[in-house]
Amino acid sequence: MHRLSRLPLTALIAALAVAGCSNPEKTARHLIDPPTAGIQVANRIGTAELKDVSLPEYASDQEVAFQTPDGAVRATPDNLWADNPSRAFTTTLARAISDVSGATVIGTPWPLAEPPQRVIEVRVEHALAQASGVYRLGGRYFVADERLTGGGTNHARSFDIRVPMAAQTPAATAAALSQAISILAQQIATLSGPGTTIATQSPAPIDSFSLDPIF
Repeated sequence: MHRLSRLPLTALIAALAVAGCSNPEKTARHLIDPPTAGIQVANRIGTAELKDVSLPEYASDQEVAFQTPDGAVRATPDNLWADNPSRAFTTTLARAISDVSGATVIGTPWPLAEPPQRVIEVRVEHALAQASGVYRLGGRYFVADERLTGGGTNHARSFDIRVPMAAQTPAATAAALSQAISILAQQIATLSGPGTTIATQSPAPIDSFSLDPIF
């Protein structure tokens, strides 16, 4: 008779549960860590608060997503992001913009007593290792002038960044995303990309309004 059959029922259940658990050593956690750009651009941002980056649902999950040749987006529990994807994207992008331009860009919430001059918002529409072997990072970013003193500018621009992947693996996906964030940081720091620039309008003084007399 098999030895497991002589175990008490509770012990048998526990043994089967342990046998069914996945091996934690098989679970890989991948970092988002943009490389140093190696270039410096003019500081056109000043101080800015970067709002939490908005990601598509498949990119905000803890599992590293990828596209298969049939066009489906898939993921496995064996490969996870080392940090919450939105938080990791936000903090690394803020650091990369600061490093490449000398600006002071900090993820929300703003921690300093002096308010920021600008607010940056990034809305990602595509963030995926495509079946073609290219990582695509696309969406829009917005830079709002918070000073409202006139003469400032607001920007609404798009980005569509494509990074060739060395291999179609989760590690290569993490490396390509990190490279794409570095490129996006340079684009935001230089306020470049297709889009529009809107001049800040100073609020009209209250005494400039015509008020009807009250009888």
